[in-house]
Amino acid sequence: MTSSSAPAPGRLVSTAASGRAVVVAFSATFAVLVALAAVQVATGHVDGSRGLLLACLGIWAVAYALLAVPAFVDQSGWRPRAFLAVHVAVVGVLAWEQPSLLFVMFVAYPLVWFVVDTIRAGVLWTLALAVAGLLGPTIAWAQGDEPLWGPGETLVGAVLSLLLGLWITRSLALSAQRAALIEQLEQTRAELASAHHEAGVVAERERLAREVHDTLAQGYTSIVVLSQTAAAQLGTDPAAARERLALIEEVARENLAEARAMVAAFSPVPLEEATLVEALYRLAERFGRETGVSTRVDTAALDGAPALSRNDEVVLLRGAQEALSNVRRHAGASAVVLRLSTVGGAVSVHVEDDGVGFDPSAPAGHGLAGLRSRVAEVGGELDVVSAPGEGTRVTVRVPGA
Repeated sequence: MTSSSAPAPGRLVSTAASGRAVVVAFSATFAVLVALAAVQVATGHVDGSRGLLLACLGIWAVAYALLAVPAFVDQSGWRPRAFLAVHVAVVGVLAWEQPSLLFVMFVAYPLVWFVVDTIRAGVLWTLALAVAGLLGPTIAWAQGDEPLWGPGETLVGAVLSLLLGLWITRSLALSAQRAALIEQLEQTRAELASAHHEAGVVAERERLAREVHDTLAQGYTSIVVLSQTAAAQLGTDPAAARERLALIEEVARENLAEARAMVAAFSPVPLEEATLVEALYRLAERFGRETGVSTRVDTAALDGAPALSRNDEVVLLRGAQEALSNVRRHAGASAVVLRLSTVGGAVSVHVEDDGVGFDPSAPAGHGLAGLRSRVAEVGGELDVVSAPGEGTRVTVRVPGA
């Protein structure tokens, strides 16, 4: 910040919340001092021309009202310079004609700093005002008509005005910098809040996509497969076709319940009125009925009731659903085992089939990728062990409560 470009007090006071009160208080002080000077000229003994002094005081008051007050708000343009020219001229006349009136310097010096727009302008006009105020008293002192303290007071006032103006300017400039920094911080905070909101929206979309894939999409897949099977059995085995139609209705009802639960942000329907173990038994039983694949649940390695949060239970159930869905679509298996176990406080669901297997290093589909992300959110792990012709084992493990 250079002295030529740094903001002066007037520029900052005009934008402050208390700027109006400052202008009113300063104007009242100016009016009182000018009135006192006028009373002294009108009623007391003066060495100079009484008419000239009263005219100067009147011109000064008018210039203040028409030029200085608007300059408090806007220091650009011609008004500040015009007022300061009148300001210096009036002080010069007062000092030349009647040095005893220089008590008005109490308001004259700070007034400079309220209408200038730079520190350099404030310094130059203060020096000009000091010269105008010193000229008359100095000549009077040289002639023996004025004591030395007269011009000394004026000079000390000029120095104090410079120091005070520079100090106030520096303080206000620092305040302006702090205000700008606070504004930047608030803007940054708003941007971060917006970014967090957008990230939350993306995360919620991903969560909903996983929910749709793990529930509704799989249910619709079951309905399609069952419908195709029922259509093929209508002519040859009506009883089996009716059984498939009953399964279609059951799956459709569960899908409808899942959709309603998803809209209401509830837990998966199988966990609403059942434990995790019961939900897994139901899942395996229905999978066997739909596919004809031998499916069993093994809880021999389950050490008591698992201490799980509802989120952990949802992840394990969704993991089993995804694994069974992949068995249905890809494995060509004849038997599936679903195991629930606890080891060291961690709870795992294993889904193992004797199907065709695959290469785990190949790019994973959307289902496994979504499942891996879901498991990671609760601090769990997903393991997939498979090889072509050797079946597949999918393990979902959560740390437990």
